[in-house]
Amino acid sequence: MTLLKLRVASVHAEARDVMRLELADPRGALLPAFEPGAHLTLHLPNGVQRQYSLAGDSRERNRYVLGVGRAADSRGGSEYVHAMLRAGAEVTCSAPANNFALVPDAARYLFVAGGIGVTPILSMVRWCEANGKPWKLAYAARSRVRMGFYEELRAYGSRVRIHCDDEQGGPLPVAALMADVEPGTHVYCCGPAPLMEAVREHGAHLAPETLHFEWFSAPAANEPEAAAEGFWVDLKRSGASLHVSPQQSILEVLEANGHEVPFSCREGLCGTCETAVCEGEPDHRDYVYPPAQRASLRTMLVCVSRAKSARLVLDL
Repeated sequence: MTLLKLRVASVHAEARDVMRLELADPRGALLPAFEPGAHLTLHLPNGVQRQYSLAGDSRERNRYVLGVGRAADSRGGSEYVHAMLRAGAEVTCSAPANNFALVPDAARYLFVAGGIGVTPILSMVRWCEANGKPWKLAYAARSRVRMGFYEELRAYGSRVRIHCDDEQGGPLPVAALMADVEPGTHVYCCGPAPLMEAVREHGAHLAPETLHFEWFSAPAANEPEAAAEGFWVDLKRSGASLHVSPQQSILEVLEANGHEVPFSCREGLCGTCETAVCEGEPDHRDYVYPPAQRASLRTMLVCVSRAKSARLVLDL
């Protein structure tokens, strides 16, 4: 994994519990390019790794702009960023990665953002503007004071629909929003699980390949039960054969046997633990790979996914 050593160029409050960070190369060098929807993985000094979406213009190579929301149940990521990172601090991060890529040839785009979920959407809006693509955004939050990047988005006029729960008596009316989606529109949604699940439910009439989601946390779902006997994982490079019980993840078994695989979320959300599959049939249970692509994939996320076949051979 390529790691970058960057410096915090500026920090300021975007909204209540939302911080804007700008990162730059300490020597002024150009940063690796990124595409709309990409994120960085910050390797924080407290040992925590967290993914934060890039909100800036993908044509810019001199800085990365991040929006970081302070999570009420922070496990050491957002709380550290808000409390400790200041201008001049040095940070280590991954090169940009993208699990939420923008399809460039859609007829039009509908963006649906909830709270800090607006950060990856911002880079998409900027791309649409630069490329003359038609777009609309529905941006929801509990209150106006919690809306990061509000002034920037308000400048786009009627293309941005602002919805504040406390002003409008409840959550964004997703059913009506999705009922009006025109054919050929690609929908991109990022935000809290209830909003995402509502978009998924009320967008079920649309072609699956036109619905795109980036989850903060794993949605509530009835996962298929693991096979009672578990399955085996063969490691091609090391020659080891490891048994994965119904109570264990592949990642946990690998760790218990001394094999280091990069990971972050352990929920199938970030893609950090992506591992190549040489043989066997994975049972994909992540929230990164689009369902339409899963049958042809030769990689899997070992933190949550399992095996449909009795054995898997991994490139480890």
